[in-house]
Amino acid sequence: MGIALALSAAAAGRSDDESSKRCLTPTGVPKETPVWMTVGTARFPVILEDNPTATAFAQLLPATFDMTELNGNEKLVRLPHNLPSKPMLPGTIRTGDILLYGDNTVVVFYETFQSSYRYTRIGRISNPDGLAKALGRGNPRVSFAAP
Repeated sequence: MGIALALSAAAAGRSDDESSKRCLTPTGVPKETPVWMTVGTARFPVILEDNPTATAFAQLLPATFDMTELNGNEKLVRLPHNLPSKPMLPGTIRTGDILLYGDNTVVVFYETFQSSYRYTRIGRISNPDGLAKALGRGNPRVSFAAP
């Protein structure tokens, strides 16, 4: 599996009004301030969970990953180091879920389905319309950046 982890050169812009609305949770993750996931020209807002996994993921940003297709419903990338994890059985995985499998595999789901695998929640794309089309059938380059 070819994996690339590179710093993203372009940061998403934000206005002063947007940054003044930023509010941090007790773990330091912005509450209701999205991280932006970009695939090609498509941008998706990601709301991070309030947990140590999401905090550690946010500290990696900005980051660009070459993700690998798996099972016709998800894209994944193996990180070069582990993130904190507290896996649980999600039952139903929804389009737009961003989860950690094991300790170092970030997975972006673009189809809803039932699962018996254990994951730790990182976040969720708040509006996943067009996600499957943007990710395509192959192995896309996906960037994540804070606003």
